[in-house]
Amino acid sequence: MRLYLGLLLALWTVIETALPSYADTGSVRVVFGKAALVAGVGGGNGVLTFRGKRYPFEVSGLSWGATAGISINKLVGNVLHLSKPEDLAGVYAATGAGAAVAAGVSSVRLQNAKGVILILQGAKFGVELSASYANVKITMK
Repeated sequence: MRLYLGLLLALWTVIETALPSYADTGSVRVVFGKAALVAGVGGGNGVLTFRGKRYPFEVSGLSWGATAGISINKLVGNVLHLSKPEDLAGVYAATGAGAAVAAGVSSVRLQNAKGVILILQGAKFGVELSASYANVKITMK
């Protein structure tokens, strides 16, 4: 009987450690300014809302591709695969596109090395046309 209980406990331990841990989803708001001509540079601030709490962060980035103009992006979206707020920090690779002449739209999908994914969309103000690749760095405040 002890042998069976021991085997059952060992089997349960193996199954429990093999099951994936399920991360939560959060939401973000980001304001990001950018100036570009082929290559661009930008920065801004945002707030992560996760499990009922708000966590401020800073954003900086570089982009290159078919980009020209000056713009301010006000983006909102979801954060996927987030286990704790600190997982949001890191360097993200992104592809995105947008257009604005006074006002327009922007959308972007970002992923960092921890597997955290940001899916953002929103308004773009200024004059810009872009189809580019970017590296974005998020730092928690």
